[in-house]
Amino acid sequence: MEKTGKANFVSFPRVLSDLQRPHLAASEQAYEIVKSVSLGKMDYDNFCSDMIADRQFIEDYADLCCVGSVWKCLFVHQRGKADGILIVPTDDCYVKYAAYISHQDDSEKVKMDI
Repeated sequence: MEKTGKANFVSFPRVLSDLQRPHLAASEQAYEIVKSVSLGKMDYDNFCSDMIADRQFIEDYADLCCVGSVWKCLFVHQRGKADGILIVPTDDCYVKYAAYISHQDDSEKVKMDI
């Protein structure tokens, strides 16, 4: 998985489908992953279906994230999967911005953890 790139961030998403909508390339924001959070299937599915709930892992790493010319964000993914969600939390440790990123090839990308 690359540590930097561009993605379409959505403000205050509730569920994963909020992030998987068509968008213009011009709306994409540069990002840098500052921490990778690997979750089990049940925890990841739960996160994807309710992004407004309190999450300890967001609170643990929120101070690493910020919005600027390059957004510093967490990468939340299911263990063994390369696809996942980039998040930038609020000061209260809720998901403020999120973007879905998909890596459809390169199984080695899964092995790379920050």
